[in-house]
Amino acid sequence: MKRTPQELTPNFWGYARNYLHDYLPNVRATSPRSIEAYRISLENYVNFLVVEQHVHRQDISFDHFERQFLKAWLAWMQQAKNYQASTIGLRLSAVKAFLRFASAEDLTLVAVYQAAKNIKAPVQPRKPIEYPQEHETTAVLAAFDGKDLKSRRNRMLLILLYDSGARVGELTGLTLGDLKIEEPAHLTLTGKRAKSRVVPLGEKTVAHLKVYLAEFHARSAAHAATCPLFYSWHRGEAVALSSDTVAAVLKKAGAIGREHCPSIPENIHCHMLRKTKAMDLYQQGVPLPLIMQLLGHESMSTTSAFYAFATLDMMREAMNAATPAISKSNTEVLSEEKLRLLYSLK
Repeated sequence: MKRTPQELTPNFWGYARNYLHDYLPNVRATSPRSIEAYRISLENYVNFLVVEQHVHRQDISFDHFERQFLKAWLAWMQQAKNYQASTIGLRLSAVKAFLRFASAEDLTLVAVYQAAKNIKAPVQPRKPIEYPQEHETTAVLAAFDGKDLKSRRNRMLLILLYDSGARVGELTGLTLGDLKIEEPAHLTLTGKRAKSRVVPLGEKTVAHLKVYLAEFHARSAAHAATCPLFYSWHRGEAVALSSDTVAAVLKKAGAIGREHCPSIPENIHCHMLRKTKAMDLYQQGVPLPLIMQLLGHESMSTTSAFYAFATLDMMREAMNAATPAISKSNTEVLSEEKLRLLYSLK
């Protein structure tokens, strides 16, 4: 979008800083990790303009976000940088999101955003979702024997991580005020952009929680609402566990469980338990809208893309049920009369 010298050009750097340092954290309540991902994507595009297009940083403007630049950027990421299709897609989505923000702030940028919006990233190959099977999940959840305090805490942590389908950040942010073990027992999880959702708890999990609370929170009545559900002691105070600590706990559980169940994935991580819970519900016939609500997905397409596929066993059972006539072969030789009837147009 070329402008005459008399027209004021929207300042790219001003909009970019406003987007990263004000709009995302204060208006959208985006997590610091997500904001950093947006910053890296924008910086990647700026680096492309400087290195490949020979544009000085101080000269970068929204004129450099036209389609020919963006398409050249996609080709550069794919051919010169050898980025995976998923990475390219994330980078492009981040730049599009920034342009959408800028176009809402300045109507003269609407054409730039509309042109960019139609650019598609390379199609990434669909891979089967990796998640622990039932016997593997059982081995992971039973890995800690409960012989000491930390072992009992870690066992409860993994049980709740699986049963609630929570993101790891949602789990570490839980306080006693978010937990209700009276009927109907449930958790209040606070997810992305500070959005809350209520998740029901199973009877077995509630039984485990009652034992856990009696041991770990017997003296928490004075500040029960704000006390972290899972904590470690630091300078005499109960401090919420970090996401890295939870990830390490799961890694250790996987290593212990692998002694008796070698098929547990080596790269087991917290999101796998979330996928496992979703697949367990899906295989039990729970409708996708309810799974979407449990997982805290804003879009049905997100749930469908990750969980709306059948396992081989499910597909095999469905196919067998749908085609009972081919359960055994028919070796009867058809007579000429039957063949005429079968292949007649009358």
